[in-house]
Order: sequence, then C-alpha cells, then structure tokens
Amino acid sequence: MSVRTRDWLKFIALVGFAFVLGLAFASALDVRGHGNAAQASLLQQPATRPFIPAAKPAADLGQAFVAVAEHVKPAVVFIQSQHQERVDTRRLPPGFDDFFPQFRGRPRVEQGTGSGFIVSSDGYLLTNNHVVEGADKVTVRLLDKRVFQAKVVGTDPQTDIAVLKIDAQDLPTVAFGNSDSTQIGEWALAIGNPLGEAFAFTVTAGIISAKGRLLQGLYAGGYQIQDFIQTDAAINPGNSGGPLVNVRGEVVGINAAIASETGYSAGYGFAIPINLARTVMQQLVASGRVQRAVIGVMIQEARPEDAQAVGERDIKGVVVQDFSSDESPAKKAGIQQGDVITEVDGRPIEYGAQLQQIVGFKKPGETVSVTVLREGGVRKNFTVRLAAAPPTPDTEQISSAGSRTRGTAGTISRRSATLGITVEELTQEDVRDPSLRPVLQNGGGLLVTDVSPDGPAYARLAPQGSPAGPDIILKVNSQPVRTREDFRAALRAVHSGDIATLIVFSPGNQAQPGQQRVVRLLMP
Repeated sequence: MSVRTRDWLKFIALVGFAFVLGLAFASALDVRGHGNAAQASLLQQPATRPFIPAAKPAADLGQAFVAVAEHVKPAVVFIQSQHQERVDTRRLPPGFDDFFPQFRGRPRVEQGTGSGFIVSSDGYLLTNNHVVEGADKVTVRLLDKRVFQAKVVGTDPQTDIAVLKIDAQDLPTVAFGNSDSTQIGEWALAIGNPLGEAFAFTVTAGIISAKGRLLQGLYAGGYQIQDFIQTDAAINPGNSGGPLVNVRGEVVGINAAIASETGYSAGYGFAIPINLARTVMQQLVASGRVQRAVIGVMIQEARPEDAQAVGERDIKGVVVQDFSSDESPAKKAGIQQGDVITEVDGRPIEYGAQLQQIVGFKKPGETVSVTVLREGGVRKNFTVRLAAAPPTPDTEQISSAGSRTRGTAGTISRRSATLGITVEELTQEDVRDPSLRPVLQNGGGLLVTDVSPDGPAYARLAPQGSPAGPDIILKVNSQPVRTREDFRAALRAVHSGDIATLIVFSPGNQAQPGQQRVVRLLMP
C-alpha cells in the first residue's frame, strides 16, 4: 500500500470518528432537553393524592356529620334569659330619695344563656327548665340572626323541660328520633351554644356512653323522673337545652347536665331522653302543666340479696321499700314490702326510672298490670289503679331525729354476732318522741346503736351518731321484733348463706324522713 493511500484511509477514519462523536453529543443534548421538559411539565401539574380504600368509611362518616350539622343547625336557637331584682340599699328616711339619688337602690339584673331547638314551624321550642327558670324576659336568636322575644308556655322542674313559643312562621324544625331504641356505642352529636355567644352553634361529636343514668341531687322534689342518656360528646355550660342527635339527624335527647370537677366538659354529659321530653311537651302545650300518676311505692334498685331471696339468678327489678300511705294503690292491690317489681304492663323493669316513666305519664284512674316476685320465688300479678301524684313534698320538713343522742347510763345492749350490730330496746324517752310515732303504731322496734365494719350490715344500716341514724328494726323475716329476745328468735331460723329480710324505720333519713325500707342481708 502506498503512502498516499494510507493517508487517505487515516483521513476517512478520522472523519468517521468525528461524525460518531457528534452523534453521541447531539444525543446527550436531546436527552437532557427531554428530561428538563418532563420535569417542567411535572412542576406545572397539580400533585394527585393516592386513593386509600381503608379511609373511605371514615370519609363517609365525616360527610354524614357534615350533612347532620347542616340539616339540624338552622333549627337550633341561642337563648338569653334575664331576671331583674330590685335591691333596696336605701340608707335615708322615706321622702329624702329625691334629694339624694345616689343612695337609691339600683336593680340587679341576672342574665343567663342556653340553647334550645325548634319543634314546630309555627314557633314552639324545647329547652331546659333551668335555662329559663325565674326569667322575666327570654330572647331567642336563630342561626340566621333573627331575634324574637319568647313566651314561656310551660315548665316542668321535675324533668327539667320547658316549652317556649316565638311569633314566627315557616321555621326550620328538627326530626324526632326514638330514644328507647338508641344503643350504647352509637355516634351522637351535641349542638348548642357552649360558654355563651362567642361559641354559638357549636357542633361536637361522641358516642352514647350509657343509658338510664340517675343523677343524685340534680333536682329537688319527690317525683322527679330521671333516665338520662350519657354521652362523651363535649357538653359545657350553655349547651343546656340543645339537641343530642344521631347520625340520621334525629333528636334523641336534650342536653341537660355534665359531671365535672371543674365545671367544664370532662367527657361525661347527660341528656334527657326525647321520648320523655315529648310526653312532657305535649302536656305543657295542652294545659300548661304536667299531671302525673303514681302507684304509691318507695323503691330501690334490686341487689344480689334481693335476687337470691326471690329465687332469681339475674339481678333486675326494683324492690318495694315502703308505701306512700295506707291509701297507696299498690298496697291496696296486695303488693307487699320486699316484693321485687319485674314488669309493668308486660314491659321489663330493670331500674327505677323505667317504672317511673311507664307509670308517671299515665292518667290517674287508669290501671296497670304489675308483676312481682316474692320471697321463695313466688310470682304474682296485680292490677293497680293509679292515683294522682300528690304535690311535691316540702323538702325542708326534715326529722330532727337525725341529731338524736342517746345516753348509755341504764341501757342494756347486745351485739348480734351474725349481723354484726348492736341493738337496744326503745326507752320511755323514745316513746315520747313524735318522730317515732309510726314505730309505736307498728308495735315498736329495736334501735341500732352500733354496726361492725366486719359484719354484713355495714353501710346498710345506720347506727346512732351517723347523719341518717339511728335506724330502728321493726321486723326480721316478717316477724315483729320489739325485744332482744324477739330479735334472737327471728335470727335462729336463719342459717349461713340465707337471706335475712329486715324492715327498717329511718327517722333521720333526710331524703325520705319517716319512711320504712327493706334491707336484705346475706348471713355469713
């Protein structure tokens, strides 16, 4: 090969190599261009959220809460109540007021706020009695900011229900649910005005925590009906009177109270069942007052000893402690102290509020069928004709026997080894005590002076010196006990593991002064 040919071959190879390098460089530039374009395109497009199937039920529940709130809130109202009381701080003789106006008494105005909800398009509202109690002026503000002065149609302090009326038409209303069919664990929303106007029309969520709650000391009076729904939906002062609704947007209760050491929500809120509230509302609208019927019994929730005494495995029903009077409808029908009421008109009775509701809103003169279990497992049915509930008893008439003191000089006492109590026979001083007249009419009894902490009667019987004592034992297993020998004889027939049924008179019981009650004790 010539030199010239070799040079041409080198030249051609060099050109080819340069061409390949150019293609490679151009390709690299093209890739970078496409990459930058793709990156720019991604930056311009909105980010898409990945779909999580497990989150769909939660999203659906959230939308249900939204729908309920939008549907119910327009029917919820903000209530302001006002009571004006003139305080006489005058320090000058009559006739000098015009000369010294600075000494005139100035009116004291008490104001409160609460919640309520519209139940009819023509302006009837439901709220709590304690929201408007004693008010001279009640103002209602709607969600759309319209303001009305309300008239109090009627109130019922014993159920804490009040009915108001505003002059308006075509108002949004709530739908009523069935509080009897609500179940523990169901979702619930509380809607109202907690802590005043700043937090008006607030919606909180929780569940139905319990049913049939009894709140001791919430209301005064002997015929209050309490069967509260408990919820952990946040309820605070100002929520009173607002609706508690289910996820279908139906009202199942009226928010009424909280249990808290601070006065603010601790997760324990209580609502009046709407079935009870509707019954009260209907009577208040019709007549301005509530008429109740009674069967005339004092009751207590059944204990294990009560169930054992009547041959039941399940602890249910209420025990007849005493009768309201000798004219008690239940007593006339044949019901006895110690009977356990398990059904009324075929409806099971598991706690006292159920009995109160079934009987309380029937009409006086109507009859009910009452099923009881008696000691020994005897089952009986009685037809009881209801009586009208008497006026609320005067809670200030408390027996002075609660402060009774008893000297030890000249007395003989004996401790019952089985029950762990010490009893004494009544003295002449006791006989002259007017608070013990019912005891003497029953032939007398034995006064409990001491109760051993180790005995079965501890915390069940009140001894001398306790706030509610001393209790007086009238009967043991239906046998009257007037002397210590009577007491010993009655207990001889009771063996270990048996139930001893005592009829006890409690002159110092401030809740029910002068009433008898049934105490059942398991013999050790």
